[in-house]
Amino acid sequence: MQTAFELRPVAGALGAEVAGLDLAGGLAVEQQVALMAALAEHEVLFFRDQRLDAGRLEALGQSLGTLSAHPAYPHPDHPAVAVLEHTRERPSKIELWHTDMTFMPAPPLGSILTAQVVPAAGGDTWFASSKAAYDALSPPMQAFLDGLHAEHSFAHGFKESLAEAPPEHPLWAAVRANPPVVHPVVRVHPVTGRKGLFVNRLFTTRIVELSAAESATLLEFLWRHATTPEFTCRFRWQPGSVAFWDNRATLHRPTNDYGFQHRRMIRVTLAGDPPVGPT
Repeated sequence: MQTAFELRPVAGALGAEVAGLDLAGGLAVEQQVALMAALAEHEVLFFRDQRLDAGRLEALGQSLGTLSAHPAYPHPDHPAVAVLEHTRERPSKIELWHTDMTFMPAPPLGSILTAQVVPAAGGDTWFASSKAAYDALSPPMQAFLDGLHAEHSFAHGFKESLAEAPPEHPLWAAVRANPPVVHPVVRVHPVTGRKGLFVNRLFTTRIVELSAAESATLLEFLWRHATTPEFTCRFRWQPGSVAFWDNRATLHRPTNDYGFQHRRMIRVTLAGDPPVGPT
């Protein structure tokens, strides 16, 4: 089995396209190690023309780490696989920049998402580098943020869906199982040692050390700053395309510009560790 693969950077801040790997065929140990190192370096990796059904995607995820199920989107036959499917009857309700599942005490390491059905046009996904955003701040702002902590809430992130869900819906059980948690505003990446912003518009509710007005003002600045175009890249999906992003170092958002066309993606998520801030 050939272990080498090619990395082609796609933007200045983050992102690389990977050529020379068949993700469905199983990865050698050397490939797994090299792929995880590339993920830490480039923050999001893109692949084309992969043949990943739910079973193969699950096997790929298991070869790279421990899988963490999402409470809101379970696959009927593979509980560790999430199904993200949108149609005329079920339009997407998530349009905000976010880092996945920061409502957990130990948010995911990363996620692997593959496209099965894509619109004729539209439906791209944006990614942003939290490291690039932190690095671009002034030293006094960095020092101020280094000592702060923010609250993250499942109920806040899924408030639109919860407003439509009956009391017996599994989402309400997920609310009870995921009370709000507190994480550092600046996270130190466990592999690279780099600092990055760790707040997002979908799940972050407040900065605990500040007043409500101060918190709201600072969070709005950070959310806007983190998604400055120079810190981002954009991925256009095709059937068989794959994105593997480092959840410890990025934010992302879908572009819901495809009307009522069908879009179906499946995803596995790798379990992570509790975020650690600067010392």
